[in-house]
Amino acid sequence: MLHHAKAKRDLDVLDAVAKKAAWEKPLAAGLHRGIAVYASYGSWAAAVAEIAMEGGEVRIKRIVVALDTGHIASPDGVVAQVEGSVVWALSATLFGEITITEGRVAQSNFHDYPMLRIDRMPEVETALVPSGGFWGGAGEPAVPPVAPALVNAIFAATGKRIRSLPLVKHGLVKV
Repeated sequence: MLHHAKAKRDLDVLDAVAKKAAWEKPLAAGLHRGIAVYASYGSWAAAVAEIAMEGGEVRIKRIVVALDTGHIASPDGVVAQVEGSVVWALSATLFGEITITEGRVAQSNFHDYPMLRIDRMPEVETALVPSGGFWGGAGEPAVPPVAPALVNAIFAATGKRIRSLPLVKHGLVKV
């Protein structure tokens, strides 16, 4: 019975994100989509990434996230958490890497550890899907499905499966 409830929550957030992203409608020429779902921090989240490939680089146009935290005390606060989670997830997916040189971490601050900047930030849309019956997290659950949704969109665009991150190592983004 418990397994069925979890599968239903996965399906509910997948349905919600697909509806919010208008998954059933064809995309404009040159746009591609990917989708993913994940349960974490006691919540369920699904993401859709819409991208374009421009000059061999990924340009993320839109990220749509559906989130089921059970109950929601502050909807505006949860939406803000989702938006911050998308920035974090995209930064890690595109650039995130800590390297070791001569036994020491090479990155010391944001000048040599790239983060997603405002000029590259895609539109973010959120669908809140509170199913009730539990209190789940809202700060981090939107992070895990963003990377697989993005690499699934890249596969839709290129036919190439990405099996490692960050994407900068695949020549798909520039810092």
